[in-house]
Amino acid sequence: MKKFFDATLAILASLGFAATVSASEGGMAWDRFPKERMTNVAALQNGAQLFVNYCLNCHSAGYMRFNRLRDLGLSEDQIKKNLLFTTEKVGETMKVAIDPKQAKEWFGALPPDLTVIARSRADIGKGSGADYLYTYLRSYYRDPEKATGWNNLAFPNVGMPHALWELQGQRSAKFAEMKDAHDASKSVLRFDGYVPIAAGKLSAHDYGEAVADLVAYLQWMGEPAQGQRVRVGVWVLIYLGLFTVIAWRLNASYWKDVK
Repeated sequence: MKKFFDATLAILASLGFAATVSASEGGMAWDRFPKERMTNVAALQNGAQLFVNYCLNCHSAGYMRFNRLRDLGLSEDQIKKNLLFTTEKVGETMKVAIDPKQAKEWFGALPPDLTVIARSRADIGKGSGADYLYTYLRSYYRDPEKATGWNNLAFPNVGMPHALWELQGQRSAKFAEMKDAHDASKSVLRFDGYVPIAAGKLSAHDYGEAVADLVAYLQWMGEPAQGQRVRVGVWVLIYLGLFTVIAWRLNASYWKDVK
């Protein structure tokens, strides 16, 4: 797993998916991912569908099997009819649909596996990996100077095009030239808002909800048992609390006649 994790980060860096220095100091602040999505089964199911339809074309999830989606309340028949596009067996891993040779020609390297992407992007001081992905997928804008025609505020000069543009629509970004706070002789560009170009299939609100569902699934995929782990942890803490009270009273009863 460690070798896989290190390899993923290396590919991320080569493709421009990992964080770099942005025009503003320390990069833009990350938005907070709505954590309540993690306990919403319908949201996780919708996120799985978005992942298969929009992400699995280029990115694989080689450490996740389709049949694990039964943990989200989906039947084997539902998985076969709605989510099984890259293989015929429910027990297979989520393989990438794109040809590896074509991927290297188009992107310079094979797009990284996304099984643990939400766990790998955490940044102390900024937020969790889910916060990063939630911000990243909502920060794309049109940039004719880039080879893909897209750029991203959360990751300037990103190599990945906007996979969800049909849902969000298209927009450009405005930048205002300002004096550098550390050097008055220099100027820097500051983001000054978006300019709509073309509407997408979803409204701005609905697109934000869809991204939240997708990120929730990516977070769940990195550790499918995390919900169970949290629930078991709560009961363990309750047990330890009750046992502490009982042990304290037994200790007091045992020593009460000892002088």
